[in-house]
Amino acid sequence: MSLPTKKFRIAAIPGDGVGGEVLAAGRQVLDHVAAQSGAFSFEWTEFDWGSAYFGRTGLMMPADGLEILRDFDAIYFGAVGWPGVPDHVSLWGLRLNITQNFDQWANVRPVTFLPGVRSPLRKADEHALDWVVVRENSEGEYAGLGGRNLSGRGPGNEVAVQTALFTEHGCERIIRFAFDFARTRPVKRVASVTKSNAQQYGMVLWDEVFQRVAQEYPDVDSESVLVDAMSARFVLRPEDLSVVVASNLNADILSDLGSALAGSLGLAPSANLNPERRFPSMFEPVHGSAPDIAGRGICNPIGAIASGALMLDHLGRSTEARQITRAIEQTTAAGVLTPDLGGTATTDQVAKAVLDALGSVVPAGR
Repeated sequence: MSLPTKKFRIAAIPGDGVGGEVLAAGRQVLDHVAAQSGAFSFEWTEFDWGSAYFGRTGLMMPADGLEILRDFDAIYFGAVGWPGVPDHVSLWGLRLNITQNFDQWANVRPVTFLPGVRSPLRKADEHALDWVVVRENSEGEYAGLGGRNLSGRGPGNEVAVQTALFTEHGCERIIRFAFDFARTRPVKRVASVTKSNAQQYGMVLWDEVFQRVAQEYPDVDSESVLVDAMSARFVLRPEDLSVVVASNLNADILSDLGSALAGSLGLAPSANLNPERRFPSMFEPVHGSAPDIAGRGICNPIGAIASGALMLDHLGRSTEARQITRAIEQTTAAGVLTPDLGGTATTDQVAKAVLDALGSVVPAGR
């Protein structure tokens, strides 16, 4: 007797620019591995929220959008941002609206060096580089606290205040998450990144919490590093890295640096997690909406496909997630690369190569 098929309800939000192109490729791959497995399937609901929606309604998503999303198993997100819509409007109106209100406080951004992709780092030729940036995703520098005042005094007199928020609770949960994550990796090491020599309140609190939590993980190596020193280490000593945990802004910048060192922002996946699963988590490529190449069919879908693998892992389908990861590696090793990686392949050709590689993978058991 066959076992019942699990159906995952996924909200797809292509967003702007190349978001629709890369999400379409990712959905093909996800539906393929689901069909191979026979143990689960996806029920997709696509939402046309984003800058075009803003142009029609004055909102990036409807007022009840969060209520609409609340009951999905996960959210698969493309990109946000388009000329004519201020970046802070598009970001806060859609992506941050979701991550903040669904308390997706753990942002996981793997930095993966793929075969066949040329890295600007010479050490990538000498070492098997692989690390993960764990980003505090709910407060810090992106808490949205502050304001603009005194414009009535006339030109040149307005004041803007942007406040970074660090709570002991927020620091502890992301730091503990990083240590738990490090325990699952071959190299059990966590580096905490701050700028506490200059930011003497919030980031000193972070440092103190890190030192306290580290004592509970004697099996995991730990260190505290200033963000400027860690930026240099990404370039000079990347072989030392395993898990890097940092505040919202610092981890955002460092993860983009890591992706560039791996070859392209187009490669980088991410997971915005609500680890308690009170709300759906959201999975998205790190790259932006790329208006300059949108609609040309040459954007890199690997970040979105790899984000789909992270979503599968979150949904309990780790075997299929690993299959997708191996298929991506086979694709890049075969030289099927988009222009951002120095190749000539189209988005569809990369997606087809991943699908072809999956055809050679033994399907997961039920």
